[in-house]
Amino acid sequence: MRNLKLFRTLEFRDIQSPGKPQCFSLRTEQGTVLIGSEHGLIEVDPVSREVKNEVSLVAEGFLPEDGSGRIVGIQDLLDQESVCVATASGDVILCSLSTQQLECVGSVASGISIMSWSPDQELVLLATGQQTLIMMTKDFEPIMEQQIHQDDFGESKFITIGWGRKETQFHGSEGRQAAFQMETFESALPWDDHRPQITWRGDGQFFAVSVVCPETGARKVRVWNREFVLQSTSEPVAGLGPALAWKPSGSLIASTQDKPNQQDIVFFEKNGLLHGHFTLPFLKDEVKVNDLLWNADSSVLAVWLEDLQREEGSIPKTYVQLWTVGNYHWYLKQSLSFSTCGKSKIVSLIWDPVTPYRLHVLCQGWHYLCYDWHWTTDRSSGDNSSDLSSVAVIDGNRVLVTVFRQTVVPPPMCSYQLLFPHPVNQVTFSAHPQKSNDLAVLDASNQISVYKCGDCPRADPTVKLGAVGGSGFKVSLRTPHLEKRYNSSATVDGVIISLCCNSKTKSVALQLTDGQIFKYLWESPSLAVKPWKNSGGFPVRFPYPCTQIELAMIGEEECVLGLTDRCRFFINDIEVASNATSFAVYDEFLLLTTHSHTCQCFCLRDASFKTLQASMSSSHVSNGEVLRKVERGSRIVTVVPQDTKLILQMPRGNLEVVHHRALVLAQIRKWLDRLMFKEAFECMRKLRINLNLIYDHNPKVFLENVETFIKQIDSVNHINLFFTELKEEDVTKTMYPPPVSSSVHLSRDDGKKLDLVCDAMRAAMENINPHKYCLSILTSHVKKTTPELEIVLQKVHELQGNNSSDPDAVSAEEALKYLLLLVDVNELYDHSLGTYDFDLVLMVAEKSQKDPKEYLPFLNTLKKMETNYQRFTIDKYLKRYEKAIGHLSKCGPEYFPECLNLIKDKNLYKDALKLYSPSSQQYQDISIAYGEHLMQEHMYEPAGLMFARCGAHEKALSAFLTCGNWKQALCVAAQLNFTEDQLAGLGRTLAGKLVEQRKHIDAAMVLEQYAQDYEEAVLLLLEGAAWEEALRLVYKYNRLDIIETNIKPSILEAQKNYMAFLDSQTATFSRHKKRLLVVRELKEQAQQAGLADEVPHGQESDVFSETSSVVSGSEMSGRYSHSNSRISARSSKNRRKAERKKHSLKEGSPLEDLALLEALSEVVQNTENRKDEVYHILKVLFLFEFDEQGRELQKAFEDILQLIERSIPEIWTLTYQQNSATPVLGPNSTANSIMASYQQQKTSVPVLDAELFIPPKINKRTQWKLSLLD
Repeated sequence: MRNLKLFRTLEFRDIQSPGKPQCFSLRTEQGTVLIGSEHGLIEVDPVSREVKNEVSLVAEGFLPEDGSGRIVGIQDLLDQESVCVATASGDVILCSLSTQQLECVGSVASGISIMSWSPDQELVLLATGQQTLIMMTKDFEPIMEQQIHQDDFGESKFITIGWGRKETQFHGSEGRQAAFQMETFESALPWDDHRPQITWRGDGQFFAVSVVCPETGARKVRVWNREFVLQSTSEPVAGLGPALAWKPSGSLIASTQDKPNQQDIVFFEKNGLLHGHFTLPFLKDEVKVNDLLWNADSSVLAVWLEDLQREEGSIPKTYVQLWTVGNYHWYLKQSLSFSTCGKSKIVSLIWDPVTPYRLHVLCQGWHYLCYDWHWTTDRSSGDNSSDLSSVAVIDGNRVLVTVFRQTVVPPPMCSYQLLFPHPVNQVTFSAHPQKSNDLAVLDASNQISVYKCGDCPRADPTVKLGAVGGSGFKVSLRTPHLEKRYNSSATVDGVIISLCCNSKTKSVALQLTDGQIFKYLWESPSLAVKPWKNSGGFPVRFPYPCTQIELAMIGEEECVLGLTDRCRFFINDIEVASNATSFAVYDEFLLLTTHSHTCQCFCLRDASFKTLQASMSSSHVSNGEVLRKVERGSRIVTVVPQDTKLILQMPRGNLEVVHHRALVLAQIRKWLDRLMFKEAFECMRKLRINLNLIYDHNPKVFLENVETFIKQIDSVNHINLFFTELKEEDVTKTMYPPPVSSSVHLSRDDGKKLDLVCDAMRAAMENINPHKYCLSILTSHVKKTTPELEIVLQKVHELQGNNSSDPDAVSAEEALKYLLLLVDVNELYDHSLGTYDFDLVLMVAEKSQKDPKEYLPFLNTLKKMETNYQRFTIDKYLKRYEKAIGHLSKCGPEYFPECLNLIKDKNLYKDALKLYSPSSQQYQDISIAYGEHLMQEHMYEPAGLMFARCGAHEKALSAFLTCGNWKQALCVAAQLNFTEDQLAGLGRTLAGKLVEQRKHIDAAMVLEQYAQDYEEAVLLLLEGAAWEEALRLVYKYNRLDIIETNIKPSILEAQKNYMAFLDSQTATFSRHKKRLLVVRELKEQAQQAGLADEVPHGQESDVFSETSSVVSGSEMSGRYSHSNSRISARSSKNRRKAERKKHSLKEGSPLEDLALLEALSEVVQNTENRKDEVYHILKVLFLFEFDEQGRELQKAFEDILQLIERSIPEIWTLTYQQNSATPVLGPNSTANSIMASYQQQKTSVPVLDAELFIPPKINKRTQWKLSLLD
C-alpha cells in the first residue's frame, strides 16, 4: 500500500551541440551522460550543467556529413576506460574520451541495426542488416554468427507423448471443425518498425530477441543462452509488439500485445509460454508502446507510449508510465506526459543501473531530465478517535482508500475509491488535527482536487464504494466529497524534496536537496522560514537525503526523524540505526521495522538519543514490550489512533494486522486511567492480556470504582472470568512493568490482594443486584485465599428454599452445577459434610459421580448417633482432628480414652489442654502424655517443665537430670523431700554432667553446697582456670595449704601452656603470611603476562608448583563441580570434612590463597579470644609474686598482638579485594590479561568465600594488660 512519490528532479536544458540527439548512455562512476547525434558524441555533466567532452565522428568519416548518419548504440566500458559506439552503417568504434582517440574495432558491411552488451560487459551482440546475430567478446573477437530466424524451437522444446492432442479435445461452441482448422498468423502491427529487439537477463546468462518472422509476418521471441545456443521460441501471440524487456531478477520477459478491444503488457517465461498480463488504460489503436524498461531491482516497469492518432488541431503526446505490482495486481503509480512535437519529444529513456528509482529521459531539443522517486505510504495523521486511519493507494486515475479503523481490506480491494479524469501522481492527507480525514490529490494534468470528509447533501459521483458496499457485507462509512480550497505559500531558497508537519506543535519541517532542514510555523502571522536547530543550537542537516521524514517529541525536544532509501535512520543529524526498513510515529511511540524481521516500539516521552541508539543497536532487548517478531520483509502501513491495531504489509502485498504489546498496554493504561473498564476488559480478553492488570495498574482507584467496573462489564460470565484470573502476583512488577516515569503505581494496602478484590466486588454486587450476580458472588467466595466453601454451600442451600420472582435469579441447581466447575466434586462433598447439614450433603452427592450405595449407609449411620459424637465422627472422617477432639470432649468421661488415643496419634496436646480445666484428671493425664512425648522427641527441658507443672516430680527430676538443668533438678529434689545423702549423691551426679559440659564453676558450686566437698570443688575450679573463685573457697574454709600444694603449681603450669600456645601461633602466623605474599605475587605476574589460561598441565614444568594456584577457570570449575555433586549425597559430618579439604594449605593447590587467608583469620580470632584468660592469669601471677613469668607472658602476648595489627593491612588489602571483585582493565591491559582477570574472578573467589576477604575485627578496648607488670 505504497505510492511512488517524486523525490527530486534534475534538468539540463538547451545543451549546446549540433544536430539532434539520437540515443544516450550513462557513465555512472563519473556521473555524466553520453549523448549521440548524427554528428558525433558529447559528454555532459547534468549537475554542473556543462559539456565535458565532444567527439566528432563526421571528421573521422564514421558518419556522413549530410546528417543522414545514425548511432544505434552507445556503451561505456568501465574496464577499458572508453566508450563503444555502433553506427547504422556498420562500424563499431572504440572512443577514448580522455585522449579523443577513435579506433574502429570492427565493421559490418550490411549495417548494424542494434548493439547490446551483456550486463557484465563480457559479451556484445550485434544485429546486422542481413538478419544475423554476431556475438563477440569484450575485446571484439568474434565468437559465433547465427541467423536471427531459426526453424528449430530450441533445446527446451516440449516433449509430447501423444496425449491430449488437439483433435481429441472439447472445443465448445466452435464445434469439431475447430480441431482441424489451420493455424493462422497475424502480421506485425502497422506501426512496427520491423527492427529486432534484444534484452538480457540480469545475470547475463540468457538473452531474448524479438524479430518479425519473414514467413508469417508476425513477431516471435527467441531465448538464447550465453553460449549462443537457442533455448526456446515463444508461442504464437497475435498482435505482439516490438517492445521487449527481461526482468533483471530473471523471472519474466515483458512485451506488448494488441487485442481486439485493448492493449496489454504481456509476460513470457523463459520457455516461451505466456505468464500473466495487465491492460493499459487506453483504447485500441490509441497509443503505441515504444519501449519497456525494468528498473534495477525489478520493482518498477516503465512503459513509454506515444499517441497514434488525434483529432485535427490536437497535439499528440508521449507518456511515460510507471507500473508496480502488489498482491498480483498491477498499479499505475506515475504518469508523465510529453509532447511529440518540437523539442519536448522523447528520444530515449533509461533507468539508472545503480540508483533503482532514478529515471533518465532525453528529449529531442537537447533537453535532459532526471527523475528520482521513492516509496511512501500516504496515511492520515490524526491522533484522536475521529481519525479513520485511512491509507490512500494510487492506481492510475483512481485513488483507492482503505479505512482501517472500521475494516481491514486487503489490496487491491479498498473501502472506497475516488475517480479522476487523468492519472493521479500524488495524494496527501490534511495535517489539521480535526480534519485529518480530508485529502488532496494531484493528477497528471497538474490539477489539485481537495476532498473533505463530512456531511454532504448529495452523493459525489467521483466517490465509489469498494469492498464495504457489497450486498453481503456493508459497513457504515463516511465518504468524502469534492471541495475547492486555497492555501498560502512561503518562499524557500533551495529545492524542497519533502516536508512533514506536527499537528500538535504546528511545526512544518522542510528538507532540501542538500540535506538542510528548515522550520516553518503554519499558524505564525509571518511566513518566515528558518533553519531547524537541535538542542545545542546547531542547524540540523541530514548527511543523506531521507525519503521519509516525520516530526516527533523526544523528551522535551521536537526532533526530525528521517529514513533513507539505504535503510539508515536518523534523529536530527544523528544516525541511530542502519537496518530500518520503515517507521511510523504514533502519539508518544516510535515504531520501527528492521532487516532482522522485528518490529520495535520505543516510548519517546522520556527517551534520549543515547538510549534510543543503544536500544536500536542492541541485539538483545530486555523489555518484552519493545520487540516483536514479524514476517520477513514486513513494512508499516499505518497505526490506528486510539486503538491497538498496527497494519503491516508483506512483500507480496497482503496485509497483516498485529497488536504490538507496547501499543496494547499503553492503550489499556489510558482506558484504565479514564475509568473505561469495558473497553480495557474487551481488549485484554481478546488479546490475552492478564486481567490482573485492571487491579494492579492502580489498586486504590479500582477499589474506589468497583461498582463502576461491574456496571460497565455488566456480564456475569466476564466478571467470573476476571475472578478466575485473579492471583496474588503483581503483574506490573513481573509481566507488564510500566514505563520508567510512570507514577501510577501506588502503594498497596496491607491486606491480601485476592481477599481485598473479592470482598470489595462481592459487596458491590450484593448492593447492585444480588440475584443477577449470584454466580459471581459464589465465585468471589471460592477465589479467596482460603476458599469459603461452607459459606458458598450455605448460600446454595438457601437458594433451594427461595423462589424469587426476579427474572435474573439463579436456581439452586444452576448454582450448584456452576460451583462444580470451580471446585472438585469430592472436595465439595467433604465441605458439605463438614456443615453437618445432611440435606445439603445429599444435594451435592446427587450431582457427583458417587454411588448411592456408598454414601447413603454412611449418612444413615451418622444420623443415628448422638449429636456431639456424630460431629466427632464427621470431623474425624474429614481429618479435622482439632474440631473432632473438641466435639469428643463434650461426649462425657467415658469417651476420654478414645479422645486421649486420638490426641497421642495426631499430636494434639496443645489443643487438648485448652479443652479441660487444669484441676481435672483429664488435664493431668494429657499433661503426662505430653511430657512423655517431649521426652521421646529429646526435648528434655520442656518435658521436665510439663512434668513439674502437673506434679509428676519424679519424671520431672529425670528430665532435668538428662538436660543438665541442675537448678531445676535440685528444686524438684526438694519437693520430693530428698535426705542429705540423697542430695549429696544427686549433687555429685550433677557435678559430673556439668564438668562434661565444661561448666566448672557450676559444678564446684553444687559440690560445695550440696555434697559438702569443698576440696573437690577447688580442684574443679583450678581445672577450669577460675583462680579467684578457688582462692575464695580456700580462704572460706581456711585451707591455706591448698595454695602451695595445688593452686601455685596449677598457675605455673597454665603459664607454660600459654607461652607454648603463643609461640606456636606466632610461628604459624608468620609462616602463612610469608607464603600468602609469595602466592599473590605469582598470581599477579601470571595475570599480567596473560598466563592464566595457558598454565601447563604436566608436572614436568619447572614453574608448575609456583603457578598452579592460578590454574584456568575451566579446569578448576570442572574439577570441583564433579566433587561437589558427590559431596551433596554424603552425611553432614563428611560434608564438613570435605569443606575443610576444599581449602587446602598444600603448596600449589588451586585455592591456596583462600586457605591461607582462612588459616590467618583463625589465628587472629584465637588470639583475640584469649585476652580475658590472659588477664586473669596475669593477676594471679602478680599476686603470688611470679613477676618474671607474668612479664614473660605479657610480653609474648603483646608481641603477637602487635604482629597481627601490623600484618592485617598487608594481608587484607583494599587493592586485593577490588582486584578479586573487578577485572583488570585500563590502557596497559591486553586481551590476555583481561581474560585472565575475568577467569580469575570467576573461579578463585567463590561467592561463599567472599567473607574471607573481610579482615577480622580486633577489639582494642578489651582490657587484658596488667600495668603492675610493666
